[in-house]
Amino acid sequence: MSNFVGVIVSDPWLHSQFTQVELRGLKSKFLSAKKETGHVSVGNLPSLMAKLKGLKDLVAEQEIAETLSVSYPETNQELEFESFLKAYLDLLSQAAAKLGQAKNSSSFLKAATTTLLHTINESEKSSYVAHINSYLGEDSFLKKYLPLDPSTNDLFDLVRDGVLLCKLINVAVPNTIDERAINTKRALNPWERNENHTLCLNSAKAIGCTVVNIGTQDLVEGRPHLVLGLISQMIKIQLLADLNLKKTPQLLEVIDDSQDVDELVSLSPEKLLLKWMNFHLKKAGYKKTVSNFSSDVKDGEAYAYLFKALAPEHANTDIFNAKDPNERAKKVLEQAEKLDCKRYLSEKDIVEGSPNLNLAFVAQIFQHRNGLSADAKPISLSQMMPDDIQVSRDERAFRLWINSLGIATYVNNVFEDVRNGWVLLEVLDKVSPGSVNWKQASKPPIKMPFRKVENCNQVVRIGTKLNFSLVNVAGNDIVQGNKKLILAYLWQLMRFNILKLLKNLRYHSQGKELTDADILNWANSKVEGSNRTPQMDSFKDRNFSNGLFFLELLSAVKPRAVNWKVVTKGENDEEKKLNATYIISVARKLGCSVFLLPEDIIEVNQKMILTLTASIMYWSLRNSRPSEVNSNVPELLAEDSPTQPAAPSDTEGSGIADNISDFDNAAPDTPQSQNNNVALGR
Repeated sequence: MSNFVGVIVSDPWLHSQFTQVELRGLKSKFLSAKKETGHVSVGNLPSLMAKLKGLKDLVAEQEIAETLSVSYPETNQELEFESFLKAYLDLLSQAAAKLGQAKNSSSFLKAATTTLLHTINESEKSSYVAHINSYLGEDSFLKKYLPLDPSTNDLFDLVRDGVLLCKLINVAVPNTIDERAINTKRALNPWERNENHTLCLNSAKAIGCTVVNIGTQDLVEGRPHLVLGLISQMIKIQLLADLNLKKTPQLLEVIDDSQDVDELVSLSPEKLLLKWMNFHLKKAGYKKTVSNFSSDVKDGEAYAYLFKALAPEHANTDIFNAKDPNERAKKVLEQAEKLDCKRYLSEKDIVEGSPNLNLAFVAQIFQHRNGLSADAKPISLSQMMPDDIQVSRDERAFRLWINSLGIATYVNNVFEDVRNGWVLLEVLDKVSPGSVNWKQASKPPIKMPFRKVENCNQVVRIGTKLNFSLVNVAGNDIVQGNKKLILAYLWQLMRFNILKLLKNLRYHSQGKELTDADILNWANSKVEGSNRTPQMDSFKDRNFSNGLFFLELLSAVKPRAVNWKVVTKGENDEEKKLNATYIISVARKLGCSVFLLPEDIIEVNQKMILTLTASIMYWSLRNSRPSEVNSNVPELLAEDSPTQPAAPSDTEGSGIADNISDFDNAAPDTPQSQNNNVALGR
């Protein structure tokens, strides 16, 4: 049971400047410094602040000392936590000024959900509200609250119960959340509200959103910068869903015959959208290359040429003759209306170069009229996408798992993005801190091929030390993109992560390595005595396919988790799928960070079944013991105690992927603080 209610700051304005994850990290660092000397004084701050996120490598200790001396001339003056926070914000402002740029809290392009200096873009807010009104206006539950007025804070009030965000995830990627798992009563209690937000955050990760620095308490409070950042990512995922070769093979037209198709496969959706846009601009006679959705489109000329290429029937020479950017932007939007494109942006947004809204605008144009031929170039599908459906699922699993860890590099395609070795080194450093020798690693962009081999050789060496099965595997196999070996390595890395987490929670193992059999035995012991499902022989037992075992397991670790009225008998494929989708949503609602698909349960994918079971086991063990908050040495129970309904938490439930941001580099390196960065499954 978790009873953590968040770090409380008495000053409302000061409290609003930080997320709970940030506050927890700063509080931990502050208390550590106080523990060493008995108090925190102004003189202690320079060395402390210089290591914090946003200041490290930007502001020197001497500069920090000089800045602090203005407000605190006495170096021996003792500071309380809130004064420490205020000093930190002042220094962040100085660092931002030094960089010569303001930080923005929500960005499509960077997929960020939070910063420390928060600004709200009213145009983005209005566009997102219009999007919600359009796509959810007829929803049976939400229609009584919609349409929202963009000029008010109704949006931030409505997200507090978690229903809106869950529904928006299903708009972005249909059927991600089984709506039977959403709490939709008119008046939700704190536990039910927390469950919805936990379901939302874990599901958001499962569709590719970055939620490393956001917790359920932040959503309960309706923090504007976090809400808009999360919504922007969901809308981005929805709008860019077709920007890949699998959905739109005609995109092969945008590359030259001499180019490697693998290069196109590895491009992020944003870069692929830019490539598509430049392809049409070149055909229309535009002499420049658009490299971003901000400064390169703010004069409106690129849009004028894009519409000339895509919609010659609506061609209007006036748009080229317009001298005033505002007038040209107005005519651009008039042409967009003729193509039935929703207006995500205004004339002002074009002229000011809003990157989020311009990206949304171009993505909408692509959805309505991509201008590509109906037939793709003749090319082997094996060149464009993974070898088979199972490989595709596994690639998706590991991609989402890697991105959920909070590493610096965002992975768009596992098979391409790991070939230089850097991503794998980042992941290894997360799951096995200290294992990577960064002095021997080369950071992208890497021009010399042998540097990539060096990175991958280190990846193999570390894997060998972790007892991975890597017989006859060399770094060059990864560089060459051997899919079978890459998937095998990543599976062993994920499994190592799982067993390490569980071992750390169960001190009574007395150093004994946990095995797959231990996880299976634990699960069987939990559902023992059930009259609905038999015991499981292994993780490839076909009896798993109807889903009843997992529903019993979820019910055993938290009795109120499963609504048995909506469970089927699992006697045919349709009933099995209903159960499987419900299992995934209930597990995420509980707090388990899993990425598997319903098909993995129905077809009994052994690897994904193991990760699902282990994630539920981790949640059960972690929540059957006293809270570990603000404790350097976790108190672990030798045996599971009866589970109780979890109290509202500021994290994404108490799941296996309570991702702590880089901010928590400020926290002590306890086993718990290290382990909170990990997710399981697909």
